[in-house]
Amino acid sequence: MKIARLATSEGPVWAAVSEHEFQLLEWREGKPFATSVVVEGRLLAPVDPPAIIAIGLNYRKHAEETGARIPAFPVVFSKGLNSLIGPEDVIELPRKLRSDKVDYECELGFVISKDAKNVSREDALDYVLGFTAANDVSARDWQKEWGGGQWSRSKSFDTFCPVGPYLVTTDELPNYDRLRISTRVNGETLQDWSTDDLIFDIPSLIEFLSGSTTLKAGTLVLTGTPHGVGMARTPPRWLVEGDVVEIEIEGIGVLRNSVRDEAWQPAAAGG
Repeated sequence: MKIARLATSEGPVWAAVSEHEFQLLEWREGKPFATSVVVEGRLLAPVDPPAIIAIGLNYRKHAEETGARIPAFPVVFSKGLNSLIGPEDVIELPRKLRSDKVDYECELGFVISKDAKNVSREDALDYVLGFTAANDVSARDWQKEWGGGQWSRSKSFDTFCPVGPYLVTTDELPNYDRLRISTRVNGETLQDWSTDDLIFDIPSLIEFLSGSTTLKAGTLVLTGTPHGVGMARTPPRWLVEGDVVEIEIEGIGVLRNSVRDEAWQPAAAGG
């Protein structure tokens, strides 16, 4: 099943996606069931997570292009919930806390279906509701130069976590471990690879992340990006106002977001 969240006049609703329409969803014991009621609205991010957890350096060729060693354990950081936006929403380039090195990162995301703690690799997929596409937008200057050695500041600006367009349940994506994943900016393909290059696969991530730690139901996990990011290109390719970024993952769809400068102006001298 493909699941969407829609903004309607009565507030956000969950819907099942069919070819030509959205049907209202009901949740029973944490599982989605489509009704016969057809709804309309604007697409929101297909998740409403209590937390966003992300994994760095999790594709072999991406680690190579950045000159990093293959990590012995998953590299974990958090993204603020304020960073979450949906398909067709706008990525804003920070201007108050300015960054001129904002990068794109296509990522396969998954959503935890029920509270998970100390889950074994063998049972891990029982805790996955479904998969979605995400863009781990990153301010590389704040990540590399001014972040004090941690990444959360650089990756948690408003609008820095586009997600969508849909959440696809596990039964529809049994080949989640070998999906085509790509990024296009203004129609130019800059990342184009496969999820079979993950260093730590999804069962391994769930086993590690849930170790002595409760992952609450609804938690969104981003699994890392393949090679081709802007900072590794010659010359670097940073996002600028007017760009359109498209993240596409096989079986999920296209997550499309335009880019603009944050609407901020410094106060006038003496003001």
